[in-house]
Amino acid sequence: MLAAYLERFPREAGQLAEPLRLLAEGQRFASRRTFPMHVTAGALLVRGGTEILLIEHRAYGLTLQPGGHLEPTDATLLGAALRELSEETGIDPGQVVPASTLPAYVEFGRVPARPAKDEPEHFHLDIGYAFATAGAEIERIQESEVAGAAWYPLEEAERLVGHRIARAVGGPAP
Repeated sequence: MLAAYLERFPREAGQLAEPLRLLAEGQRFASRRTFPMHVTAGALLVRGGTEILLIEHRAYGLTLQPGGHLEPTDATLLGAALRELSEETGIDPGQVVPASTLPAYVEFGRVPARPAKDEPEHFHLDIGYAFATAGAEIERIQESEVAGAAWYPLEEAERLVGHRIARAVGGPAP
Protein backbone atom coordinates (compact mmCIF):
# COMPACT_ATOMS: atom_id res chain seq x y z
CA MET A 1 0.00 0.00 0.00
CA LEU A 2 2.81 2.44 0.85
CA ALA A 3 4.62 1.55 -2.36
CA ALA A 4 1.50 2.42 -4.37
CA TYR A 5 1.09 5.63 -2.36
CA LEU A 6 4.71 6.67 -3.05
CA GLU A 7 4.28 5.84 -6.70
CA ARG A 8 1.44 8.39 -6.76
CA PHE A 9 3.26 10.92 -4.53
CA PRO A 10 6.99 10.36 -5.16
CA ARG A 11 7.99 13.73 -3.65
CA GLU A 12 6.99 12.39 -0.22
CA ALA A 13 9.60 9.61 -0.24
CA GLY A 14 12.08 11.70 1.74
CA GLN A 15 9.52 12.54 4.44
CA LEU A 16 8.63 8.87 4.78
CA ALA A 17 12.16 7.44 4.74
CA GLU A 18 12.36 7.01 8.53
CA PRO A 19 8.97 5.32 8.98
CA LEU A 20 9.73 3.05 6.02
CA ARG A 21 13.01 2.10 7.70
CA LEU A 22 11.15 1.32 10.93
CA LEU A 23 8.48 -0.68 9.09
CA ALA A 24 11.23 -2.78 7.48
CA GLU A 25 12.24 -3.91 10.99
CA GLY A 26 8.97 -5.84 11.10
CA GLN A 27 7.65 -4.90 14.54
CA ARG A 28 3.95 -4.96 15.48
CA PHE A 29 3.15 -1.44 14.33
CA ALA A 30 -0.60 -1.96 14.69
CA SER A 31 -0.21 -1.88 18.49
CA ARG A 32 -0.31 1.46 20.27
CA ARG A 33 2.27 -0.04 22.67
CA THR A 34 4.92 -0.28 19.92
CA PHE A 35 7.54 2.43 20.29
CA PRO A 36 9.14 4.50 18.88
CA MET A 37 6.38 4.35 16.22
CA HIS A 38 2.99 2.85 15.53
CA VAL A 39 0.36 3.24 12.82
CA THR A 40 -2.85 5.24 13.17
CA ALA A 41 -5.72 5.70 10.69
CA GLY A 42 -7.50 8.92 9.75
CA ALA A 43 -10.69 9.75 7.87
CA LEU A 44 -11.42 12.76 5.67
CA LEU A 45 -15.18 12.83 5.10
CA VAL A 46 -16.39 15.19 2.37
CA ARG A 47 -20.11 16.04 2.30
CA GLY A 48 -21.66 17.09 -0.96
CA GLY A 49 -18.29 18.14 -2.35
CA THR A 50 -18.45 21.41 -0.41
CA GLU A 51 -17.59 20.70 3.22
CA ILE A 52 -15.50 18.39 5.34
CA LEU A 53 -15.92 16.95 8.81
CA LEU A 54 -13.36 17.93 11.44
CA ILE A 55 -13.18 17.25 15.16
CA GLU A 56 -11.76 19.08 18.15
CA HIS A 57 -9.27 16.57 19.59
CA ARG A 58 -9.65 16.68 23.37
CA ALA A 59 -6.14 15.51 24.38
CA TYR A 60 -4.20 17.69 21.93
CA GLY A 61 -6.54 20.68 21.70
CA LEU A 62 -6.35 20.64 17.90
CA THR A 63 -8.86 20.76 15.08
CA LEU A 64 -8.21 17.80 12.78
CA GLN A 65 -9.77 14.90 10.95
CA PRO A 66 -11.25 11.97 12.89
CA GLY A 67 -8.87 9.10 13.44
CA GLY A 68 -6.92 7.11 15.94
CA HIS A 69 -5.19 3.94 16.95
CA LEU A 70 -5.80 0.57 15.35
CA GLU A 71 -7.77 -2.10 17.20
CA PRO A 72 -7.10 -5.86 17.10
CA THR A 73 -10.45 -6.29 15.28
CA ASP A 74 -9.44 -3.99 12.39
CA ALA A 75 -8.90 -6.08 9.25
CA THR A 76 -7.77 -3.16 7.08
CA LEU A 77 -6.49 0.39 7.48
CA LEU A 78 -9.46 1.65 5.44
CA GLY A 79 -11.80 -0.17 7.81
CA ALA A 80 -9.99 1.26 10.84
CA ALA A 81 -10.39 4.79 9.44
CA LEU A 82 -14.14 4.24 8.92
CA ARG A 83 -14.49 2.78 12.42
CA GLU A 84 -12.72 5.77 13.98
CA LEU A 85 -14.89 8.17 11.97
CA SER A 86 -18.05 6.49 13.21
CA GLU A 87 -16.87 6.14 16.83
CA GLU A 88 -15.75 9.73 17.19
CA THR A 89 -18.65 11.45 15.42
CA GLY A 90 -21.57 9.05 15.42
CA ILE A 91 -21.69 9.20 11.61
CA ASP A 92 -23.59 6.22 10.20
CA PRO A 93 -20.98 4.21 8.24
CA GLY A 94 -23.76 3.07 5.89
CA GLN A 95 -23.97 6.65 4.59
CA VAL A 96 -20.26 6.84 3.77
CA VAL A 97 -18.35 5.53 0.75
CA PRO A 98 -14.57 5.37 0.30
CA ALA A 99 -13.25 7.71 -2.40
CA SER A 100 -10.35 5.32 -3.04
CA THR A 101 -8.72 2.24 -1.58
CA LEU A 102 -5.41 4.14 -1.56
CA PRO A 103 -4.67 6.66 1.19
CA ALA A 104 -5.23 10.35 0.53
CA TYR A 105 -2.30 11.15 2.83
CA VAL A 106 0.43 9.51 4.90
CA GLU A 107 2.06 11.62 7.61
CA PHE A 108 4.80 10.88 10.10
CA GLY A 109 4.58 12.99 13.24
CA ARG A 110 5.95 13.28 16.75
CA VAL A 111 3.51 12.70 19.62
CA PRO A 112 4.31 14.17 23.04
CA ALA A 113 4.67 11.88 26.05
CA ARG A 114 1.43 11.07 27.89
CA PRO A 115 2.44 9.85 31.36
CA ALA A 116 -1.19 9.19 32.32
CA LYS A 117 -1.31 6.56 29.57
CA ASP A 118 2.26 5.35 30.25
CA GLU A 119 3.32 6.50 26.77
CA PRO A 120 6.74 7.99 26.10
CA GLU A 121 7.28 10.52 23.35
CA HIS A 122 6.84 8.60 20.11
CA PHE A 123 5.77 8.83 16.47
CA HIS A 124 2.55 8.12 14.62
CA LEU A 125 2.52 7.01 11.02
CA ASP A 126 -0.95 8.33 10.23
CA ILE A 127 -2.52 6.80 7.15
CA GLY A 128 -5.61 8.70 6.06
CA TYR A 129 -8.37 7.83 3.66
CA ALA A 130 -10.90 10.03 1.87
CA PHE A 131 -14.60 9.25 2.12
CA ALA A 132 -17.68 10.89 0.63
CA THR A 133 -21.26 11.29 1.78
CA ALA A 134 -24.33 12.96 0.35
CA GLY A 135 -25.91 13.87 3.65
CA ALA A 136 -24.53 12.08 6.72
CA GLU A 137 -25.06 13.95 9.97
CA ILE A 138 -23.00 14.14 13.14
CA GLU A 139 -24.70 12.19 15.90
CA ARG A 140 -23.27 11.43 19.34
CA ILE A 141 -19.58 12.36 19.64
CA GLN A 142 -17.10 10.26 21.62
CA GLU A 143 -16.74 12.72 24.49
CA SER A 144 -13.73 10.94 26.01
CA GLU A 145 -11.66 11.85 22.93
CA VAL A 146 -13.58 14.53 21.06
CA ALA A 147 -14.60 17.96 22.40
CA GLY A 148 -16.69 18.75 19.31
CA ALA A 149 -17.31 17.93 15.66
CA ALA A 150 -18.52 20.14 12.83
CA TRP A 151 -18.71 20.50 9.07
CA TYR A 152 -16.25 23.09 7.73
CA PRO A 153 -16.18 24.82 4.34
CA LEU A 154 -13.30 23.39 2.32
CA GLU A 155 -11.19 26.57 2.34
CA GLU A 156 -11.41 26.92 6.12
CA ALA A 157 -10.66 23.23 6.62
CA GLU A 158 -7.59 23.47 4.40
CA ARG A 159 -6.38 26.46 6.41
CA LEU A 160 -6.80 24.49 9.64
CA VAL A 161 -5.60 21.05 8.54
CA GLY A 162 -3.50 21.50 5.41
CA HIS A 163 -3.04 19.96 1.99
CA ARG A 164 -4.76 16.69 2.80
CA ILE A 165 -8.11 18.47 2.39
CA ALA A 166 -7.51 19.14 -1.31
CA ARG A 167 -6.57 15.48 -1.79
CA ALA A 168 -9.80 14.35 -0.16
CA VAL A 169 -11.91 16.54 -2.42
CA GLY A 170 -10.16 16.24 -5.73
CA GLY A 171 -8.84 12.76 -5.27
CA PRO A 172 -5.16 12.00 -5.21
CA ALA A 173 -3.17 14.31 -7.43
CA PRO A 174 0.59 14.19 -7.90
